[in-house]
Amino acid sequence: MKLDLPASARAKSPARTRVVVAMSGGVDSSVTAALLKEAGYDVVGVTLQLYDHAVAIDRPGTCCAGRDIHDARRVAEAIGIPHYVLDFEQRFKQEVMEVFADTYMRGETPIPCVHCNDTIKFADLLERARDLGADALVTGHYARRVDGPDGRAQLLRGADHGRDQSYFLFSTPRDALDMLWFPLGASSKDETRAEAGRLGLAIAAKPDSQDICFVPEGKYLDVVETLRPGALVPGDIVDRAGRVLGRHDGVVKYTVGQRRGLGIAAPEPLYVVEIDAAANRVVVGGKADLLSHALTIRDVNWLGDGVAMPEGGVDCSVKLRSLSAMVPAHVTPLGDGRAAVRLKDPFSAVAPGQACVLFEGERVLGGGWIVKT
Repeated sequence: MKLDLPASARAKSPARTRVVVAMSGGVDSSVTAALLKEAGYDVVGVTLQLYDHAVAIDRPGTCCAGRDIHDARRVAEAIGIPHYVLDFEQRFKQEVMEVFADTYMRGETPIPCVHCNDTIKFADLLERARDLGADALVTGHYARRVDGPDGRAQLLRGADHGRDQSYFLFSTPRDALDMLWFPLGASSKDETRAEAGRLGLAIAAKPDSQDICFVPEGKYLDVVETLRPGALVPGDIVDRAGRVLGRHDGVVKYTVGQRRGLGIAAPEPLYVVEIDAAANRVVVGGKADLLSHALTIRDVNWLGDGVAMPEGGVDCSVKLRSLSAMVPAHVTPLGDGRAAVRLKDPFSAVAPGQACVLFEGERVLGGGWIVKT
């Protein structure tokens, strides 16, 4: 399996290149570290302890705690590289878990993995990598990082679109992207698992994590209630005209596009079309009410050519959820880090709090956070 490295990295002698690999204890990051070591790079493994180590010891399908730290350490010992465990538990709680709970409290749907990348992996961990004298910070993400004509890094979709993780990397700052490598970007998951077997790694058959790392069995309400006691405040379920149709047990239990669990008898299916957290109301409507032709995004991160999005905007394709199809759109900057997105075709269930990621072919141009419109 060939490592997918930027041209600037291939031009350097591996023996004189130190790389810090973020090792979560899973197959992807373990194979990444082992392949780089096999290729002759000076590899240092780093694992972040992000949440309660004791609680996670015996829970499978997690990362960055308990059993996974042990697995990362075993792999590091097996391939003969130094390995460090950094305690970022308090930082993770403040920057990721608290934000996760507050986003739900605002009636939005969070993506904690992106916030973790922004504030922990590609910020704090990047600084630690520099402290260790690293030339690059390396992860097992299925995305591609290449050198552009101007020498600056560009972010591309993973070659296996079924595993592509570039959506979760859209907010990576330019200066951080310059120092990142994604060696698995040209590979498939099956190829990675095959390499794990060839390399004799003990985690070769380890299953992928399925849930958000700090949300056991997908029970996000438990996390919200723990961090924000009293979050479940009953209120009204109303139609778009404001007529009360029923009651809810707390707006944090709902997301835009949800159909099940409304407890309302109606001649036609009803869906959540809006969550008005300020008024503690859940607004419902028909399927057609979910369609949007336009939206606004905030905190736009631009990774295209130039230092900022062109004033006249860009024609591109956008993804409004990680697993959704691309939608043709025109995106126009509004100033103050915001942009207007006009969709060529209507999209159903645009959820505030999710990300709108911009693509030009395989290249990621950046993106922003969807705001309530």
